[in-house]
Amino acid sequence: MAKTATEPIEPEGAGAQSEMSGAEILVQALKDEGVDVLFGYPGGAVLNVYDALYDAGIAHILTRHEQGAIHAAEGYARVTGRPGVVLVTSGPGATNIMTGLTDAMIDSLPVVVIAGQVGTNVMGTDAFQEAPIFSMSMPVTKYNYQVRDPKDLPRIVKEAFHIATTGRPGPVLIDLPKDVTARTAPYVRPRALDLPGYQPTVVPNALQLQKLAAAIARSRRPLILAGAGVLHARAGDALVAFAERLGIPVVTTLLGIGAIPANHPLYLGMGGMHGTAVANYALQECDLLINFGARFDDRLTGNPARFAPKARIAHIDIDPAEIGKIVPTEIPIVGDAGEALRRLLELDIAPPDAAAWREALRQVARERPLWYLPSGELKPQRVVELLSELTRGEAIVVTDVGQHQMWTAQYYRFQKPHRWVTSGGLGAMGFGFPAAIGAKIAARDETVLAVVGDAGFQMTMQELALLREYALGVKIIILNNFALGMVRQWQELFYEKRYSESLLPFQPDYVKLAEAYGIPGYAVSTEADLRAVLERHLADDEPVLIDCRIAPGENVFPMIPPGKALDEIVGDRPPEGAEAIRSPGTVGIAGKEVGAP
Repeated sequence: MAKTATEPIEPEGAGAQSEMSGAEILVQALKDEGVDVLFGYPGGAVLNVYDALYDAGIAHILTRHEQGAIHAAEGYARVTGRPGVVLVTSGPGATNIMTGLTDAMIDSLPVVVIAGQVGTNVMGTDAFQEAPIFSMSMPVTKYNYQVRDPKDLPRIVKEAFHIATTGRPGPVLIDLPKDVTARTAPYVRPRALDLPGYQPTVVPNALQLQKLAAAIARSRRPLILAGAGVLHARAGDALVAFAERLGIPVVTTLLGIGAIPANHPLYLGMGGMHGTAVANYALQECDLLINFGARFDDRLTGNPARFAPKARIAHIDIDPAEIGKIVPTEIPIVGDAGEALRRLLELDIAPPDAAAWREALRQVARERPLWYLPSGELKPQRVVELLSELTRGEAIVVTDVGQHQMWTAQYYRFQKPHRWVTSGGLGAMGFGFPAAIGAKIAARDETVLAVVGDAGFQMTMQELALLREYALGVKIIILNNFALGMVRQWQELFYEKRYSESLLPFQPDYVKLAEAYGIPGYAVSTEADLRAVLERHLADDEPVLIDCRIAPGENVFPMIPPGKALDEIVGDRPPEGAEAIRSPGTVGIAGKEVGAP
């Protein structure tokens, strides 16, 4: 959606104040929305705004690149549920946030971007640092504006925050010409929103919920799929209560991790390409699949034509466009996942007769756990297990994209929601470290781990400057295999080991790099050394960088090969005769009796 604010809707005012510049109006409007931190980078088109910020009382985090600013805002939004706010200049400043906008759009993160623009008198003339960010960003924003009159700014800002945070969350961009920031107008604080074309459905249809209740009662192999929509709705407790009341096992998507504690006896782990064997078995064998807030993306479903072939599909999603888009849905329910769960809990639903189903799943979990082979090298799986043990599964864990991301999803046992921050749909390398900075700013008292790969970290490692400057005790764990790890894995498995441009034999000295920014750094290659460093530094709130030299040839298993169905899993069992280390990973169901109370 897009709107050019050339014909403003006059809001009800709280009384006009004296004339203010557009920049001052913007800053006051942000304060009215409760904004207390901005992530950004100044430039000519936004100097008026930066001047207004000088003594405005809003903290500003000066990242060293605009990509770092928007990823930090995403990390902030993921942890808090509040919009991450970004301020950048025109031209390259604006184009540098396109990756973050796309990432936020796919992963449904509330982000508000104020992008400077050249003056309206020179727009369209290829003026210095002009870029058509309004039109460029339309496909990757939930909504965007171009401001033409400073008196529109209070309404536009209020609308932007409302749109970003309601319905399916997403990014909103405000394109702000420089002359608009200089012109003056009275500040009138809007009291009400007038958005007749934007009315997301929050409350699900009662008859559809009754239809789902009847399907649950008849089911013998029910399964819950929990996606990011559950977390956006702050509905983790309701999900657990619903699953426990009816004795229904739970699989999460990558972005749904944390919706249910990892040690819960109904949790089967993550499903999909690198999901647990029992989660994928359950998806293929269930007779009723209840999807709360997941979008059935290709990394979850594998071959969609052969996904959940025995199941009736119920899909609860606040975005009606997602229902039936990929997987045919028999029981479509449009609405907020949390609202649906709360209303289902109010219904008198007969628990399904699923004891045999749960026992079958327990058996699969015991027979086909996650595994890895011991060796004299530091194993990445063990690194993540150790992080989980020493933080009791309670840290905020932020990853980049690749093998380390999948190992973390498999082996870190999250006990609380809103502690898992990663780039899911877009898979944006460079996301992890700046997102960890945003997460730490959002939760100063929490332990924040940035688990990154050596390749992705190098894309945004200039943000190391922020750790000392803003006193951010982020713990950086580099799983360093001297490669683009997941690219190398695919080349090994599907391209006859032709490692074309995936190996990174030349690396910076990360310890010296950290020290150059005033941060202690360590290179470790054994579990004993890693444990010693972690025990020394996890207890404090100081930054640290740990370069973990892991086994370079390690692959992520299990795996669903591209184009295959979930029951065509490979690597779900160790090689015949191998003395493997067998781990339940995040699966809670393996060793416990489960069922409805």
